[in-house]
Amino acid sequence: MVVQWLGQAGLLLEIAGLKVLVDPYFSDSVAKVNPNNYRRIPVKEEWFDTEPDVLIFTHDHLDHFDPETAEKFLTKDKPMLVLSPASVWQKARKYGGEHNYVQFNAGTEWTEQGVHFRAVPANHSDDVAIGVVISNGEKNCYISGDTLYDRKVIEAVGTGVDVAFLPINGVGNNMNAVDADRFAEAIDAKLFVPIHYGLFDSLDPTLPKNPRKHIAKVGDAFRV
Repeated sequence: MVVQWLGQAGLLLEIAGLKVLVDPYFSDSVAKVNPNNYRRIPVKEEWFDTEPDVLIFTHDHLDHFDPETAEKFLTKDKPMLVLSPASVWQKARKYGGEHNYVQFNAGTEWTEQGVHFRAVPANHSDDVAIGVVISNGEKNCYISGDTLYDRKVIEAVGTGVDVAFLPINGVGNNMNAVDADRFAEAIDAKLFVPIHYGLFDSLDPTLPKNPRKHIAKVGDAFRV
């Protein structure tokens, strides 16, 4: 599995021949609502050239489902599998095209070309926000979306996670870095990658120290 962190909660995974794009935010839409939350990391134009096989939106907040960014991908000719919870599904499918829009609420599972996707709950201010567990039979990846530390979420994710992508910003109903460390420990993640920081803030992702933590650089690919 090869992963690129695209800033905020955006991720591009290549797993078993599939390109999976999660929560791309390639605009400055949030700043139009809250000027303090302006982009501190520029968008790389080549990100728009990505042609994912699977596009996942975890919930209906601008830095996760951004209409300005979504339009760039959902108007592409290449058909995609689009997985999103009910809060996003109604909006996303209005773009039409040949895409397969699947309402992907917590508890829903989908298998695409041998890769298994499982929606798990998130404790966030969007009541139907989800996280996603992705597995190809060899590697298990957990992408939290936005969530607080919650025992029910932890139980739904389970253990045996090879890599977990967890928010650390500690505002907006997201866990902070300390609780993200605790969360990674609770699911026995072999590797923990902090996300959802640096775009709107100047948080230090190295704190607290954790030997299983991998500090990704925006745009750089790494192998799990």
